[in-house]
Amino acid sequence: MSEPRSEPISVLLADDDARLRAAYRKLFERTPGFRYAGEAAEGAEAVRLVAALKPSVALLDVQMPGTDGLEAARRILAETRTRVVMLTTFDLDEYVHEALTVGASGFLLKNASPAEVLHAVRTVHAGNAMLAPEVTARLLDRFRPRRPDERHTFTRQVLSERELQVIRLVARGHSNQEIADELCLSLETVRTYLRRVFAKLDVRDRTHLAVLAYEAGLLHDPR
Repeated sequence: MSEPRSEPISVLLADDDARLRAAYRKLFERTPGFRYAGEAAEGAEAVRLVAALKPSVALLDVQMPGTDGLEAARRILAETRTRVVMLTTFDLDEYVHEALTVGASGFLLKNASPAEVLHAVRTVHAGNAMLAPEVTARLLDRFRPRRPDERHTFTRQVLSERELQVIRLVARGHSNQEIADELCLSLETVRTYLRRVFAKLDVRDRTHLAVLAYEAGLLHDPR
C-alpha cells in the first residue's frame, strides 16, 4: 500500500517588482511539493490575501509602496499562523533586526538562487529559522559588543547553565540533533529544554530566541 502524499507547501509572494513575481510564480508552479497560492504588489493586499488564502509561507519584500513588508509581516504574524520570509535587495541590519523581532522566520536577499529560495521555504515551513549567510554574519557583528549587563529579557528570568548552553547553540544555528550530540543529551531532553526556555522567555520560535541571545551578549560569555 503506497504512503499518502503530503500536502504541498502553499506560498504567497508580495513584491512590487512584476518581473520578480513572474520568476517566483514560475519557480513554485514548476517545483513538485509547492503550490503558488497567490501574489500581491503591496503590503496591505498581502495581509488581505494571507487572511483569505491561509498560505503556509509568505514571502514579503521589505520595501513596497504603501504598507511596507515589515508592517505587513507584523500584521500577518499577529493574526495568522502563516510563517514569513522577508526578501530584500539590501542586507541592511536595521531591517534584519526588526524583521526577526516581529517574528519573521527567515530573511533572504533577492539574489538568492532558486535552490536557496526553495530551501528557505522548506526550512521555515518545518518550523526552523532561515537566514542568508551574509545576513547571519552581519547580525552577529551587530550584536557582538553587547553585554548582558543591560536590562534585558534574560535578566528577568532564572536560567540554568544547561538552558543557557542550549540557547547559545540555537543562536549559532545548531539543529536539535546537533545540540543533543554536543551536550550528550537525548533528542527529547533537548526538546524539553527548548519548550521550557520558550515558555520562560515568551518567545514563539528559534529565530526570536536567537535574536534575544545575540542582544543579551550570550554568545560571548566565555563559560
